[in-house]
Amino acid sequence: MAGPVPIAHSLSDIYTPDALPSETKRWNKLVAQFETQYGHEPEFVSRSPGRVNIIGEHIDYSLYPVLPMAITADALLAVSTSPTTEDASSYTIRIANVQGSKFPQHEFSLGFDAVDIDATVHEWTNYFKSGLRGALELLRKKHGNAFKPKNMNILVDGTVPTGGGLSSSAAFVTASALAVMVANGEQTVDKTELTELAIVSERAVGVNSGGMDQSASVFSERGSALFVSFTPTLKARPVHFPETNPELVFLIAQSFVTSDKFVTGPIHYNLRVVECTLAAAYLNAVLNPPGTQLPTDAAPLGISLHGFQEAYFSLKEHATGTTSSKSVSEQLQELLALTNQTLDKHEGYTREEIAAVLDITVDELNAKFTSRFPVRAERFKLRQRAQHVFSEALRVLQFLALLETSPGSDNDTAAYNTRLGGLLNDTQTSCRDVYECSCAEIDELCAIARRHGSYGSRLTGAGWGGCSVHLVPADRVAAVREAWEKEYYGKLSQLSQEQRDAAVVVSRPGSGSAVFLVKGGNLA
Repeated sequence: MAGPVPIAHSLSDIYTPDALPSETKRWNKLVAQFETQYGHEPEFVSRSPGRVNIIGEHIDYSLYPVLPMAITADALLAVSTSPTTEDASSYTIRIANVQGSKFPQHEFSLGFDAVDIDATVHEWTNYFKSGLRGALELLRKKHGNAFKPKNMNILVDGTVPTGGGLSSSAAFVTASALAVMVANGEQTVDKTELTELAIVSERAVGVNSGGMDQSASVFSERGSALFVSFTPTLKARPVHFPETNPELVFLIAQSFVTSDKFVTGPIHYNLRVVECTLAAAYLNAVLNPPGTQLPTDAAPLGISLHGFQEAYFSLKEHATGTTSSKSVSEQLQELLALTNQTLDKHEGYTREEIAAVLDITVDELNAKFTSRFPVRAERFKLRQRAQHVFSEALRVLQFLALLETSPGSDNDTAAYNTRLGGLLNDTQTSCRDVYECSCAEIDELCAIARRHGSYGSRLTGAGWGGCSVHLVPADRVAAVREAWEKEYYGKLSQLSQEQRDAAVVVSRPGSGSAVFLVKGGNLA
């Protein structure tokens, strides 16, 4: 799956047949609006999709594997370029959005040395700037500090709902970084390089991104889910769903509760990242030999629960002089038991209590763990966060093992389907009760779906609103949708007809990032 981002010559290279009619109309509108905006047609369009996470929620930033898939909804950047003059001290970015009334256009004159981003200001172009900054850093490494970026004219179109848990920000940042690379002469863009720079880039807008979203956006292949692992290096491989009877379908249902990671990060998303990191440091201080330092890794704050797991079992082997015969699943089960024994304060830990165990001052703790991104908390629930991460990592492995075994009888795989769904239901229970990232509306959507035939239902994405994903037999899709309309959406009088029509989608695994060359390309 590694290799260059594909160059598409037709929209059929990007979208499934059922999506082509609407996407063709949308792309032609984008190109026509670009010509109206800038007086000429774009040279190319960069494209990166949103994603739905099947299982593996809130564990990517602890460096545990996840299982997402790309969706049809995506971010598009139509682009034209012009070179900067030899004596220029800056370059110009002109960026507009097809939804101009909602996202006003901007023109930036930027110096060659740096791209400043004010993460305290919630401005839509910050997401482009973060991709720009990451791409330029990579280009300077390749071409030297004398590299001068080109001027760019950009028109953006996005169909991934913002705040919906389908990774609109990752799609935008990834498509932006890809656009900058191509605009500045990179004829081939490596998928792994693009993913890694996009992961780091999104953190510039104040979000402790883990890496799942960007990996799914870049690496996904049509018709497959994606098993993404982050250590020792970033890897992704396709995972095919076996044929089942009844056939399985993923439904994505919007709650219409908006969860904006930028706005609520200090009490929700970023706080969970800090709590998981503190849990790793605390468990290391208590369970590993005195003075043990966790290895620095790719986690947002430099250490992770996955890093603790590796250190703990490596040190156990060294102490006993034997090689552990425990599988990763068995290790996770042992860590769950150790978490319950070691982190016994259900109400959470204060900064003073954590600092004392880590043998540092509160000021040192704040500087190391809570100053990079703003968080607001009096107590940190280390027990619950570690419980969720270890148990969810275990569920991912169990789900993957099921996918890679035969579902049994061709005549009826209901028992197999139920086992898959049960893992999704367990994830929802953990997200709701242990990680505390669900909400009443998501819980209601899940309960309705299960009553009317879903094998498994859970939140997907950051949580606290957004979307839910449901594993439903094909012959129960209509019943579940009808029940949602009657018992949930029908009660939301504020919804427009457009919102109601888009509230539920049947999800088919889609393709990842691509570049479409407008000249000679087929938009028909």
